[in-house]
Amino acid sequence: MIPLAVPNLTGREKEYLDNCIETAYVSSAGAYVSQLEQMTAESAGTKFAVAVSAGTTGLHAILTAAGVRTGELVIIPSFTFIATANAAAHCGAVPWCMDISQKDWCLEPELVWSSLKRECEIRDGKVIHRKSGKRVAAVMPVYTLGNIPDMEMFRKIADDYHLPLIADAACAAGASFHSKPFGAFADASVISFNGNKTVTCGGGGMIVGNHKDLMDTVRHLTTTARIGTEYDFDAAGFNYRMTNIQAAVGCAQMERLEEFVIAKKRIRAYYKEQLSGLDGISFFPETDGSSCWYSGIVLPAGRRIEDIRNALNQLKEKGIESRTFWKPVHLQEPYKNTPCSDVKVSQGLWERILTLPCSTGITDDELKYVAESVKEIWHSCIQ
Repeated sequence: MIPLAVPNLTGREKEYLDNCIETAYVSSAGAYVSQLEQMTAESAGTKFAVAVSAGTTGLHAILTAAGVRTGELVIIPSFTFIATANAAAHCGAVPWCMDISQKDWCLEPELVWSSLKRECEIRDGKVIHRKSGKRVAAVMPVYTLGNIPDMEMFRKIADDYHLPLIADAACAAGASFHSKPFGAFADASVISFNGNKTVTCGGGGMIVGNHKDLMDTVRHLTTTARIGTEYDFDAAGFNYRMTNIQAAVGCAQMERLEEFVIAKKRIRAYYKEQLSGLDGISFFPETDGSSCWYSGIVLPAGRRIEDIRNALNQLKEKGIESRTFWKPVHLQEPYKNTPCSDVKVSQGLWERILTLPCSTGITDDELKYVAESVKEIWHSCIQ
């Protein structure tokens, strides 16, 4: 089976893991954690980085540090992995789902702007959603596939409404926009080191940002809010620390970040070149400096999830792993009653996406076989 996306562990991972065992630094104390924070901050273009146990816990922690509380609203795109919404829910908040732009599959800033203007009012310096009476506590765009949207407009929205701007940058390691690295745009950004990401620790995540007070607060919260060396705590903190073992793998991975992103872009370009002749299909969007996390095709409008599942079965029979992509948040059981503002793009897109193998270690022969197989099933069972 040619896998969809698996780690490329052909660097110094074993050497660094052996060092963890030899020195007995396997828990959250260890040099690799600090080293990974430094490497990630440098690649993100930020002054600070805080290693955490997962991308989701990172989002939860930074939203908490930014002041998101129970009963408040966090603006997110409906087209995202459910962890984006879950992080808000873990704060006791409610996701306010909005649509994405067709050009980059990211939260549409014009819609956010118009929705705030039309559906909210300012009371005592707070942004209040009229229908629900809830305070809008933060705006959280998602860097879908490593694409970065119009963050200048999101910055203006956040500043005009005095809202924290937090980026779910889960798959954006190595991404940039107009020559600025991905961490340069939001108040804080969170990446994931999950096993299917371009750079992995097997799990874990990283919060990056330039605001010292905010980053100091999130570091304090993620390390149980402990004061000093005794058993004193000043808040209901979280045990969200990354282990030195995870960080050791991450350091070996970060040494090859540029190489991995180049591989991802090559895979994206290959599929586009080889499959562009299939009538009616389109490809994943790619902004300037995108990290091109996943690659695949989009079936023509009007096709449904059954067509994708048929293709999945055909590819599986040929030894190729492929998958559907994100089902929008507003269609998920925990969030069926969440506030929504115009989700027609998300609604019409998600059922037509077919992801294809894009591991950074995929061979040319495997890429060729995947492309030829897609062409074959397109003509036999999709078209």
